[in-house]
Amino acid sequence: MLIPNNPEIPAGNGRLAVVGGCGGIGRELVTAAQQRGLRVAVLDLAASLERHPPAPGVLSYAVDATSADSMAAAFNSLDSQWSGLDGFVNLCGYMHDNEALGAMAAPVWSDIVEGNLNSMYIAAQAALPLLAKGNDPAIVHASSGLAQFVRPGYGAYAAAKAGVIALTKTLAIENAPNVRANAVAPSAVDTAFLRGGTGRSTEDEALQMDLQAYTNAIPIKRIATPADIVEPMLFLLSNASAYMTGQVLWINGGAYMP
Repeated sequence: MLIPNNPEIPAGNGRLAVVGGCGGIGRELVTAAQQRGLRVAVLDLAASLERHPPAPGVLSYAVDATSADSMAAAFNSLDSQWSGLDGFVNLCGYMHDNEALGAMAAPVWSDIVEGNLNSMYIAAQAALPLLAKGNDPAIVHASSGLAQFVRPGYGAYAAAKAGVIALTKTLAIENAPNVRANAVAPSAVDTAFLRGGTGRSTEDEALQMDLQAYTNAIPIKRIATPADIVEPMLFLLSNASAYMTGQVLWINGGAYMP
C-alpha cells in the first residue's frame, strides 16, 4: 500500500478500512490517512459513530464486531463501493476491571476473549476477500504489551491479545505473498480506552491507573499518545515495510524490551 512520507503528496487510490476508527487511536489514524490522500472507511459501534462522527469523505458502517453476519454485511457494502481494499487496521478491543483468573467467572472470561480476539478473527475473515483484490495489501492488528509482559489482574485480556499475535502470524503465513499481516503491541495510551472504552463509557472519567507511578517506570517518562501508535501503523501499511510480515512492533517507551 503506497503511503508517501510527505503528507502533502497524495497517495492516489489507497483504500483503508479501520475497525474501531472512532476511538482515540482510530481518530488519529483516520486523520493522518486522509492527510496522506487515502480513502478511509470506519467500522465501529453505533454509539461510537454517534459520539465521534467521522470526518466528511469518510465512509462509516455501524457494526457489532463480535457478529460474523454484521461484519460480513459491512465489508460487502464496502466492497460494492470500492471493489477491493489496500489496507486494513483492526483496533477492536476493550479492557475489563482487573480480576485474578482464579476469581473470574467464566462468562467474564468469554466476554473478554470475544471482544478482543474473536472479533479480530471475524473482521479479518470478512476483509480478506477485499484485500485479495487490493494493491500491495496489508493488515495491521492492535495487540498489547500485556500479550507477553503479563501483569496480575489482566490475565484474560493478556491471553486474548497474545492470541491476536498468533492470529496475525497465521494470517501472514496463509496469505503470503499477496497480503502482509503485522501487529503493533502498545503499552498504555492516554485515550478513552483507559476510561472504559469508546462507546462503552462516558470517556471523561479519571484514568483507571496511577499515572505518576506508571510514567516513573518508563524510560521515556511519559504515557503514550495516539500519534505514538499511529505512525508505526502507517509504516506497517506502507511499502516502506514491504519485506515485513508476521512481525510485532512493541511500542512502550522502553518499558518492555523483548
